[in-house]
Amino acid sequence: MSKGTILLDTKLDLGERKSIFIDAFSDRKVIDLAASGNQGLSDVRYALAWLPEHGLLKSLPKLEVIFSLGAGVDHILSDPDLPNVPLVRFVDPDLTGRMAEYVAMHCLLHLRQHKAYDDQQKSHIWCELLQPCAPDMSVGIMGFGLLGQAAAERLLPLGFNVNGWARSEKIMPGVTTYQGDDQLNAFLNDTDILVNLLPYTPQTHGILNRDLCQRLSRDGPFGAPVVINAGRGKSQNSEELLSCLTDGTLHGASLDVFEIEPLGPKSRLWDLDNVYVTPHVAATTSPQSLARYVVEQIARYENGQGLQNIVDPRQGY
Repeated sequence: MSKGTILLDTKLDLGERKSIFIDAFSDRKVIDLAASGNQGLSDVRYALAWLPEHGLLKSLPKLEVIFSLGAGVDHILSDPDLPNVPLVRFVDPDLTGRMAEYVAMHCLLHLRQHKAYDDQQKSHIWCELLQPCAPDMSVGIMGFGLLGQAAAERLLPLGFNVNGWARSEKIMPGVTTYQGDDQLNAFLNDTDILVNLLPYTPQTHGILNRDLCQRLSRDGPFGAPVVINAGRGKSQNSEELLSCLTDGTLHGASLDVFEIEPLGPKSRLWDLDNVYVTPHVAATTSPQSLARYVVEQIARYENGQGLQNIVDPRQGY
């Protein structure tokens, strides 16, 4: 019996790294969609996809499992013709560690006012700024699942006060946790640096807006809060964040994701002196880790052990 064909649809210019996926499945036929022109897809059992065109997955008659080539799955769930087969999200220590690093780094950058020091360096200005310390700041992680808890593990040893909010109850030593809509206001009121790691769902669409920013604490050392969005671009309203960043509602921001990517060159966010813009790299996925993960999951599936990290389409994650 044939092991079945694998479809690789990355929408990424992997260059020589594409051979990593080809080599990982050396015992199977691998079709690179970008090179195949949609030919030979009738025997595809497994699809490795990032931003697949709507209707593509439905057109695969023998498809058994879809693997998302990244932590997010909204790019697949948005397909109105998504077939009723398991969708597996990518969970890996490499990705988790990178996200935790990004969050900790940007909390420290804002705490130690590195934007201001960068500007001073460019203007050849030597001026010491008043420096708060980590215990003076409360970091609130909105989306306290695997990634959120990993970020908290990095922040706690640095001395930050850490809060976590999730839809359902989560418990972690050293962290004050909140859950559900009823406790969202209390969480926001106790947060000086808000870290968004929520998955994208209809409920989180545009949640990072002016209303939310106005509910964040204004009792911290800077007199206004900071927002770090390393979650999903459609969870933020960039125009309202821009307004908050220019009128003092927000002290600063680190934005890694946007509603439309890449961020347009004319966006005013590029030029704000209190904003870090990064090109969706908070948790850049290693092709080696991706390939290894999919190989392991397919082996589990074919050995009858069951797939891990299956997405619930109703929840969106």
